[in-house]
Amino acid sequence: MAIVSRGFRGRRTADPRLPPGQYLEHGFPVLSAGPTPRTDLATWTFSIDGPQGPRATWTWDELTALPAEDVVRDIHCVTKWTKLDTSWRGVSLDRLLDAVEVDPAEQYALAHCDGGYTTNVPLADLRDGKAWIAYQYDGAPLAPEHGGPARLLVPHLYFWKSAKWVRRIELLTSDEWGFWERLGYHEHGDPWKEQRYWGD
Repeated sequence: MAIVSRGFRGRRTADPRLPPGQYLEHGFPVLSAGPTPRTDLATWTFSIDGPQGPRATWTWDELTALPAEDVVRDIHCVTKWTKLDTSWRGVSLDRLLDAVEVDPAEQYALAHCDGGYTTNVPLADLRDGKAWIAYQYDGAPLAPEHGGPARLLVPHLYFWKSAKWVRRIELLTSDEWGFWERLGYHEHGDPWKEQRYWGD
C-alpha cells in the first residue's frame, strides 16, 4: 500500500504551467510504494546495463565527481499535484550514456531501484537534456524520503517515472513495463496529454 504524506488537496489555478487536471502544490508530498531504503554510500553504485550485464559502473565518489548540472524544472505527480520551479543538481543522462556503447536497436530503458521498484522510459526521453541522476534538491543532499541518495529525474513526464533510489538503467530493444505500469499506470506518462492510466 502506498505511503502518502498529508497535503494533497490544493486549489487549482489558471496558471498556464499547470497541465490539465493538476493543482498547484507548495509543499513536497512524499509517496512511496514501500519502506524507505537506507544506503551506505561506501558501497553504493550506479550502472548502465545491456543484455550482457553492466557496460559502465560508477561509485558514489565517481558519480559525484562528474560535471554536474543545476536544473530548475516543474514536476507533475500523477496524483494531480504540480510543484513549480523545483531545484536539483545531478549528472545528465546524456553524459552517462555517452560513456557506453548503445546499440541503435536499444530504444527503451528500464530503471531499477533499491527496494525492487522499476519503471520504463523510452530512451529518447532520457536524452537531449531531458533527464538526470539527481543527488541534491534545493541545495542540500537529496533526502531518503525523496529518493536519496540519488533518483532518476525525468521532469517532463509524470513523477513516478523519476524513480527514487535508482541504481541502474537497463537498455532494452523492446519495451518492458515497470512496477506501476503493470498495475495500470500509463506506459509513457505525459502530463500534458493526461496519460495517467492504461488507455489514456
